[in-house]
Amino acid sequence: MTLAEKLQGLQNALGATDLRGHEWQYFAKSWEPTSFKRKTIITNEGQTEKYLYFVVEGVQRIYHCSDAGREATLLFTYAPSFGGVLDSFLLQSPSRFFYESLTKTECLRIPHAPFVDATQQIPALDAMIKQQVYQALSGLLERMVELQTFTSEEKLAALLERSPHILQLIPQKYLANYLGMDATNFSKLINSIRF
Repeated sequence: MTLAEKLQGLQNALGATDLRGHEWQYFAKSWEPTSFKRKTIITNEGQTEKYLYFVVEGVQRIYHCSDAGREATLLFTYAPSFGGVLDSFLLQSPSRFFYESLTKTECLRIPHAPFVDATQQIPALDAMIKQQVYQALSGLLERMVELQTFTSEEKLAALLERSPHILQLIPQKYLANYLGMDATNFSKLINSIRF
């Protein structure tokens, strides 16, 4: 895939097709292609997120690791979506989470300073970014309700309704962790469902 095609995917995902040509070019010029091998820590806990990523290919996860070594998968990113530890990026504060590639990954990335500059210079772009953040927050709140009130079966059903393709993208052990379930119980639950 060419850089122009990747940038077109970014423009479509952002909903930025209404930006004027020079506005889009101003924003697009700061995005650079990058790639990561499978099982690479892209952002470490304690590190300030330097980039906002746009995933072109591959699957990544954001997770927390407790002092006892237990992992909690919080979020998956995959094409075409934005990635990185968003709160660390926007606030320029140390990350409380890890961002890891689960598969070979290709992304576009933009550093913090050009991102902020573009959103300050282009009000329509700033509004688009805010809308994306609001949607992410709404999804996060919905997920919190699911985790705290749904049964295991209901959690899985909600996930499959929201992302029916997810079983083909992400290994079951990560999905089980994401849903707060034991991997063996998750496997039994998956096997009990007729697809």
